Amino acid sequence: MVMKLSFSPLSPFARKVRIAAIELGLIDQIELVPAQVVPGTANDAYVKQINPLKKLPALTLDSGEVIVDSFVIAEYLDELGGGGRLIPASGPAKWRVRSEHSLLQGITDSMLLCRYESAVRPEPYRWHAWYDDHWARVWAGWQRFEQHGDTLTRPLDLAQIALVCSLGYADLRFADCGWRKAFPKLDAFHDKMMQRPSVAATVPPT
Repeated sequence: MVMKLSFSPLSPFARKVRIAAIELGLIDQIELVPAQVVPGTANDAYVKQINPLKKLPALTLDSGEVIVDSFVIAEYLDELGGGGRLIPASGPAKWRVRSEHSLLQGITDSMLLCRYESAVRPEPYRWHAWYDDHWARVWAGWQRFEQHGDTLTRPLDLAQIALVCSLGYADLRFADCGWRKAFPKLDAFHDKMMQRPSVAATVPPT
């Protein structure tokens, strides 16, 4: 079986899926297909054939069926790899990982919106209070992981992968934001995760 992953090497959501595929031993079954989904730039073929929401990543199966949303793709791959390896199959751990992943998805979504607001929207139309509100959400989210729970120390799961991808996206797009100084535990966690081949191999190009 050969699957096709529509992705961008700069996308933190696609990076999450690539890390998951490597960790599950499935990356050799996936063909990486670059795709452009820049706001304001048309990509009619992608919208019609892959994802009408023009979002990355998307996984096209041998059957032609398309799976969208990074969590759903990772869940599919986890099941394909035997189940319960990156997303616990049941019990409190399942809901903890899913809930933490939702928080991290929101953190990364807010960063992406900040990126669009500052780099894509024309200056006269930028809403600075809106930007500041989303960035405050990012900071509060990271603060939660700095201070609470065992996310930084337990065996590898999808929430940890999502966390390292959010921090990596900050390095890519907001290099001067100062997250390492503000969150030393996250800094140590990031350094530890970077020792994993799957994480190091998927660092976005600068």
